[in-house]
Amino acid sequence: MSIIVEHDKRRKEILEKALDVFMDEGFEDATFQKIADRCSIFRTTLYIYFKNKKEIFNYSIKQLLAEVEEDILRIRNDTSLDSVNKITQVLFNIIDRFEANRRLLAVILDYLLHLSRSGANPETRVRRRTVRLRHILASMIIEGVKAGELTPVNIKAADDLLYGLIESAIFRLVILKRDSAGDLKKAMELAVKGWQLKDG
Repeated sequence: MSIIVEHDKRRKEILEKALDVFMDEGFEDATFQKIADRCSIFRTTLYIYFKNKKEIFNYSIKQLLAEVEEDILRIRNDTSLDSVNKITQVLFNIIDRFEANRRLLAVILDYLLHLSRSGANPETRVRRRTVRLRHILASMIIEGVKAGELTPVNIKAADDLLYGLIESAIFRLVILKRDSAGDLKKAMELAVKGWQLKDG
């Protein structure tokens, strides 16, 4: 059991130090050797944990998205909340996670710019990684409409609006280097409350 714990602890340390290398060097110039050097381990030891730098990068993204999804499902299953509060809390939670992981977001944006410069379409990669998030947001809106808590809205347009606000938060946090995206929380809350079904 302690071997697994130590293995997980070492993996987490590697991810943290790899993130530093990605931040300092950019995704393109970061190498497996530079990551091993930053971790003060041999490259052969690093291969025990990861196959290459792309796997390290992908693992970091998967870990962040898994944490976001876990939070979303917890909020979604909270029966004490109505649809407006569920959706609002989910959006706030996503912003909070992104604020806490702005370094990783910066590396992701650097990677996407690298893809774009090389002629690849970064939207395909982003869409593949975020399809579950978009689906969960859309299904929460549908649930709210079915429960009579939200007015009938165009689900795709509503989902695009919320997702666009999330993208705006990433832009503000990483590109504009704002301390927080709290101002966007107000915009998100306003949008969701606008869909709230009014009594009588």
